[in-house]
Amino acid sequence: MSTDRSSTPVDATGSDDRRRWKALSVGLVAAFMTLLDVSIVNVAVPSIDRAIHATPSDLQWVLSGYALTFGLVLVPAGRFGDARGRRTAFVVGVALFTVTSALAGLARSPEWLIAARLVQGAAAGIVNPQVSGMIQQLFRGADRGRAFGLLGATIGISTAVGPLLGGLLIELGGEEHGWRWVFFVNIPVGILAVVLGWRLIPARPAGQPDRHRLDPVGVLLLGLGVTLVLLPLVQRAQWRGPGKWVLIPVGLLFLAGFAFWERWYARHRPPLFDLRLFRLRSYTLGSLIGLVYFAGFTAIFFIFTLYLQVGLGYSALAAGLAITPFALGSAAASAVGGRVVTRYGRPLVAAGLLVVVLGLLATVWVLRDSPHRSVPLLTAVPFLLAGLGSGLVIAPNQTLTLSEVPVPQAGSGAGMLQTGQRIGSAAGIAGVGALFFSSLAGSGGDFSVAYRHSLLLAVGIIALALVAALVDVVAGHRSS
Repeated sequence: MSTDRSSTPVDATGSDDRRRWKALSVGLVAAFMTLLDVSIVNVAVPSIDRAIHATPSDLQWVLSGYALTFGLVLVPAGRFGDARGRRTAFVVGVALFTVTSALAGLARSPEWLIAARLVQGAAAGIVNPQVSGMIQQLFRGADRGRAFGLLGATIGISTAVGPLLGGLLIELGGEEHGWRWVFFVNIPVGILAVVLGWRLIPARPAGQPDRHRLDPVGVLLLGLGVTLVLLPLVQRAQWRGPGKWVLIPVGLLFLAGFAFWERWYARHRPPLFDLRLFRLRSYTLGSLIGLVYFAGFTAIFFIFTLYLQVGLGYSALAAGLAITPFALGSAAASAVGGRVVTRYGRPLVAAGLLVVVLGLLATVWVLRDSPHRSVPLLTAVPFLLAGLGSGLVIAPNQTLTLSEVPVPQAGSGAGMLQTGQRIGSAAGIAGVGALFFSSLAGSGGDFSVAYRHSLLLAVGIIALALVAALVDVVAGHRSS
C-alpha cells in the first residue's frame, strides 16, 4: 500500500491558511460537544430518575446507548467522508446531533429519552472521524502535530470536564429541570457549527471523484461485530448472569468475517477499511495504545465520581470540581505535546504514560487513611500530574498513529482508531467498575478501599499501554 499522504498540497499562506485553522476550530467545537455528552449525563442521572421515573435499566440505556451507537458508526462514517466529502458528513452529523439534543431535553418518558440518546450517539459517531480526517487533509508536518495537539486537548478536557459542566448546569437549572439543560446547551453551539462548517470545511479532497460504493456487506459485518462486543460491556450492570459474555466471542467471529471480507473486497474496489493499514507499525501499535489507554483513562472518572458522590456524599458540582486539575493538566500538556511530537516521536508518548502511572499511584498513596472531607484537596496535585501525562499521550499518539495513513483513507483510519478507543472505554469501565463493586461488597461498604483497589487496576491497564509504547520505541531504534 502506498503511504503517500498527500492529495493536493495545502496552501499554508494567507487567507487559505486562516481558513483551514477556522475550519479546524469549528471541528474542534463539534468534537468537544459530542465527546462531552459521553460523561456530562452521568451527574444528571439522579435528576432524570426523579423527573421521568426511569428504571435502573432505563438509566443504563440512557448512558450506555450513546456509547454503543457512537462506536457503531465511526468507521462507516469515516469512509463516507473519505469518499463523498467531509463537509457533507460533518454538517449532517452536527445537525442530527443538535436535533436529537433538543428531543432529549424535551423527553417526557424514559423511552423517548433512550431513543433520542441512541440517535444522538450515532450522530456523534458521524462527526468525529471527519475532524481527524480534516486534519489529515488540511495540515502537514509540524502544523499537523499542532492541530492534533488541539484535538487531543479537546478529547482530554471534554472527558474530564463533563461532570463539572453537568453539575453547574444542574445547579443553575435546579434539580427538576437542570438535567434538561445538559442537552439544551448543545443547541446554539450545534446551529453555529452547522452554519460555519458548511462555509469553511472543504466539500471533498481535491481530485477525488465521488464514485465509490460504500461496501454494505462490510458495514453490516463490522456493525454486528462491534455491537456484539460492546453490548455486554455497556449493559454489564443490568444483564444478570454469565450468559451475556458469550456475545463477545460471537462478535469477534463477526469481526474476523469482516477482515476476510475486506481483504477480498479490496481486490475489486475500495473497501470500507483498508486492512493494509495494519502493516504500518505506527498505526498498529498506536491503535493498540489508544485502545488500552482509554480502557484505564475513562474508568478513572467513572469510579472517582462514584466514590465522591455515592460514597462520600459530595454534590455533582463538587465532584466535577475535584476532577478539574486533571482537565487543566491535560489541556496544557496537549498543546505542548502537539508541538513537539514530530521531534520526539513515540518516546514522548511513553514518557506521558509513565507520568500518568506515577500520578495515579500518588493518588492511591495520598488517600491512604485520609479524612473523607479532604479527598478533593489531597488528589488535586496527583491528578494535575496525571493530567499532564495524559496530555502527552492522547494527542501525540493520535498524530503518530495516523502519520502514515494516506489522505484517501484518513477518515476510515481515524474511525477505526476511535472505534478501538470506544471499545477500550467500555471494557475498562466494565472491568474496573466490577472490581469497585466487588471490593465495596467485600469491605463491608468501605468506598475508600473500593476506590483504591479499582484505581490500582486502572493503573495496571495504563501500564500495559506503556509496555506497547516501549515496544514501538525499541522497534523504531532497531529499524533506524
